[in-house]
Amino acid sequence: MSSEIGESEVNKWGMLGWVCIALVLSMTTWFSATAVIPELITHLSLSEAQSAWLTNGVQIGFVLGALASSVVNLPDIVKIERLLGISAVLAAVANALLLFAPTAETAFFVRFLTGVALAGVYPPTVKLISTWFKKGRGLALGAVIGALCLGSAAPHLVRALSSGLEWRLVVITASIATATGAVIFLFLVREGPFPFSRATFSPRQIGKVVRNRPLMLANLGYFGHMWELYAFWGWLLTYTTASLELQGAQSASMTASLLTFSAVAIGAVGCVAAGWLADRLGRTATCILMMTVSGGCALLIGFFFEGPFWLFAAVSLIWGIFVIGDSAQFSTMATEVSDPRFVGTALTFQMGIGFAISVLAIWLTPLVANWLGSWHWTFIILVPGPAIGILAMLALRREAEATKIAAGRM
Repeated sequence: MSSEIGESEVNKWGMLGWVCIALVLSMTTWFSATAVIPELITHLSLSEAQSAWLTNGVQIGFVLGALASSVVNLPDIVKIERLLGISAVLAAVANALLLFAPTAETAFFVRFLTGVALAGVYPPTVKLISTWFKKGRGLALGAVIGALCLGSAAPHLVRALSSGLEWRLVVITASIATATGAVIFLFLVREGPFPFSRATFSPRQIGKVVRNRPLMLANLGYFGHMWELYAFWGWLLTYTTASLELQGAQSASMTASLLTFSAVAIGAVGCVAAGWLADRLGRTATCILMMTVSGGCALLIGFFFEGPFWLFAAVSLIWGIFVIGDSAQFSTMATEVSDPRFVGTALTFQMGIGFAISVLAIWLTPLVANWLGSWHWTFIILVPGPAIGILAMLALRREAEATKIAAGRM
């Protein structure tokens, strides 16, 4: 028996490693177009509004794909490694189609398809890793979301390092990486020794998710978190470029890309640290800490918009750590307070609504910048997200079902 337990311990960390590698590779398609927005504006003659919708295309596709998946219980009725592999292949193909998009409308459509495909990659990986970890689940899922950070950030690094080269290189690199991730999902990934009960198709099961009060409080915290996260990630490149140009900095484009890559990628540190803290000090407490700091950064960064740049960069990096650190903990709470038969559906529903909220935030942010006449104080509109999330966590702590969270460490 002890040898079997030891083997399981080894296998789960190895599986976590493979899943994280595959997720890093697959999520490169998420921001592959956002990273080259300046080039796409010229190539496709995009207006500012059209460039915002190009960023939002993936979000909208992900939302509709996730919600459709949750309605039919897809993550709970399809073999998970097959779902992950096929979805990653589709994401790679859809992303590559951007190379041949002749108009803004076509570009939006292929980005939309990329988002639909990614809805079959990101949420199911959370469920998959949960089947390998009962103890330490918060840390494991923190590593998964950290992989998402690294994958999402990668196109900005490719753009910075390939400055002066064709924008198509960023898109091609992302598609090749995602196809490689698909191979890993199909041949090296499998469910763990703690599988959740299988569900059968029934659209009415989504009602059981919605009527679960502790789950919906965890979701509300996630929704507030998502109001802030993708607007920050999606517009930081533009925000930083505007700041550097105002300060008369040289090589503003490359510097902005490097800082954006760093601020998104460093979120992996926050995810792992928050996972470690949550398993020991409590999930809701960790989420409250993370949202307090990230909301504070949204308030503070405008004070350094005109310099000095080192303080602007420092706030951006701190924000990058704390803005994503709590993400995995909302997903972990969903696995802990959900009906075990519908964990995949609950996760996909949580993420689908959360990403729908992020669409609104991404759309609204440049409109506020136009209304203010500058990007200077625009990120203040993100503050209500973490504030709402903090209130939701405080309410969740008072629920009897909250004792299921992290074995009673709320």
